[in-house]
Amino acid sequence: MAALVKQFSAEPNTCLFGTMTLWQGVDVPGEACRLVIIDRIPFPRPDDPLMTARTRAVSQSGGNGFMAVSATHAAIRLAQGAGRLIRAAGDRGMVAVLDSRLANARYGGFLRAALPPFWATRDRSVALQILQRIAG
Repeated sequence: MAALVKQFSAEPNTCLFGTMTLWQGVDVPGEACRLVIIDRIPFPRPDDPLMTARTRAVSQSGGNGFMAVSATHAAIRLAQGAGRLIRAAGDRGMVAVLDSRLANARYGGFLRAALPPFWATRDRSVALQILQRIAG
């Protein structure tokens, strides 16, 4: 993976696609990383026995198991993913979350609160204009 990240850093007009493990191991400050695309909210796997047990324990004690376990897990992972973009004070770019649940679901505000105070838009043309400005 180190060689892949090094090549990505050296070639500013390339794309690097990765899974969750990539989020935790990539540090590319500067112009090489200008766009981070998150295709879906990173909720834990529904068949994860540890997360299931934690959710059940919270629910049995009167809490909201989904919010305490799954939504909190997703919020942390979203913040990690968005953090790939801003690594130094002069970094700039766009984080595009393609999962409409971030804007539409009841828990969307909770997840957005975990992210840095980014300016948000749902307008595709505005997003494309921003990317053109960043590239220029």
